[in-house]
Amino acid sequence: MKLTHLKLEEIFPSKLNVRKKGGGDISDLLPSIRSLGVLQPLLVRPDGEAYEIIAGGRRYRALLKLAEEGIAEPVPCAVMEEGDDAKAIEASLAENIARLPMDEIDQYKAFAALVKKGMDPADVAAQFGVTERLVKQRLAIANLIGPILTAYRKEDIDPGTIRILTLATKAQQKAWWELFTDEEQYPPYGQALKDWLFGGQHIPVTAALFAEEEYPGAIIADLFGEERYFADAASFWPLQNKAIAEKRDAYLAAGWKEVVILEPGERFATWEHAKVARKKGGKVFIAIARNGAVTFHEGYLTAKEARRLEKAQAGKSGEGDGDAAADTKVSRPECTKAMVNYIDLHKHAAVRTGLLAHPKVALRLSVAHIIAGSSLWSVHPEPQKAHSGDIGESLAGSAAEKQFSKEREAIRTLLAIEEPGADEDHRIVPPGLFKHERELADILAMLLPMDDGTVLRILTFVMAETLEAGTGLIEGLGLLLKTDMADWWSPDDTFFDLLRDKPAINAMLREVADEATADAHLSSTAKVQKKIIADCLSGEGRTKVEDWQPRYMRFPGTGYTGRFERYAVTGSMEGRSDNDVDDTDADAANAEDAAA
Repeated sequence: MKLTHLKLEEIFPSKLNVRKKGGGDISDLLPSIRSLGVLQPLLVRPDGEAYEIIAGGRRYRALLKLAEEGIAEPVPCAVMEEGDDAKAIEASLAENIARLPMDEIDQYKAFAALVKKGMDPADVAAQFGVTERLVKQRLAIANLIGPILTAYRKEDIDPGTIRILTLATKAQQKAWWELFTDEEQYPPYGQALKDWLFGGQHIPVTAALFAEEEYPGAIIADLFGEERYFADAASFWPLQNKAIAEKRDAYLAAGWKEVVILEPGERFATWEHAKVARKKGGKVFIAIARNGAVTFHEGYLTAKEARRLEKAQAGKSGEGDGDAAADTKVSRPECTKAMVNYIDLHKHAAVRTGLLAHPKVALRLSVAHIIAGSSLWSVHPEPQKAHSGDIGESLAGSAAEKQFSKEREAIRTLLAIEEPGADEDHRIVPPGLFKHERELADILAMLLPMDDGTVLRILTFVMAETLEAGTGLIEGLGLLLKTDMADWWSPDDTFFDLLRDKPAINAMLREVADEATADAHLSSTAKVQKKIIADCLSGEGRTKVEDWQPRYMRFPGTGYTGRFERYAVTGSMEGRSDNDVDDTDADAANAEDAAA
């Protein structure tokens, strides 16, 4: 015979049970088991992967009743081995249990006295015919402070609460007792008590995707249940996030189009998604519970994406095999419209300011505008309409915009144009040269006596101010002029406020910190990750990263996910440089010197 604990679903009553009558009434057992648990083990024997109950049918039925109330604990069982005599074992168990004090506190005292004499829990269990686990449960009561034990004996505190309190430190017990005895306070019970003890997160060891030996902190065993818990959530999450990142990378390497990591606590509603195979464009959704448990939902699309897919497939019917998912639109782009506006305006400011130093490019660009036309060649200045006051202020404070404004004032002076009135939109900078009351003949009269270098300077500025923002032309010119955004822009508060996409933020964190830091914070909030990026850029508490630029600010701009929508470089400008422009006019070549 061996004593052990089995799950309730692992045992079943024997059809050969000798008790045929009188076994239905369990009312006398329920209060005792509810309070003390099962003291006398059920006698069982192996039957395949389960165990047949030889003795203890009433206790079994009482446990089934308690399970309906939500009280389900491992069942102490005496497992018969080949050659064991069932009647002898049952008689021995009954004799031993009769010597056991019928009160948890008294049982603790009896067990503690034997342990004090040098016996270990296994020896104590053998002496009383109970499981070693029950002995440890009772000894755990030794961790409870006196006032709590006294209140329990008076039945002021229920057994379930006592069992959870055995997981608490002395300090936590004292704090809970203060809440219990304060008439104006409400102490936590049940699940709330577990949350209170574990700082809001009681993370079971079974939730870990990593090897248990990697965890550096303490692990607390719940002697009244089957779970063990990580004592330090702060040590758990970096390891769990790293494991999630490894799973994500494995999915992508296996050919999944996208892996979506949901916010911790965010529920994956299967009824809002459709099952779609990987080859059809299905994604993997990773749901992370607040208690650390991770669920991988393979092969799903949102209902909206699935409808688009069906529509695309219907449109492809009769056109041969192909990936219909390629035609589906992305439901959630990487950058919001406000972020795209922010990027466009800052890049536009840098490119047109850079154009000021390249009059030969501006001249040819002007000719191209005159031939092909553009939405601005009426002529009007680019309005630089910001989506918000914050974006407008960010642009106005940029180095590129300040330098461009200085050149605007210089050109105004050359043409004797007065400062215009205030603008009504979000723009903080004053409008361009084109809001004035001067006649064309007057402007021409001003230009006629000027040298070619000065006129070319004015033309270059006019071209720059009429350069349309948010187009592939800006991307191409930035590439052509080798514009380095680090010379004109650095990440500011508005940029971080507009940064919303968590996969993109995590990828940026990987750039400025390292892979380990990014993986450790994979499920951290966007706010936490952006704070780490900002600290890396400022050097506050971390190694300072100099001149970092997000991929959005490169030429041509790229993103961090497959959902970034960028502008295509206009025409065949990609791969060319300023040196590809022929210089056949000496005056044009010396325009910069003349302007100076």
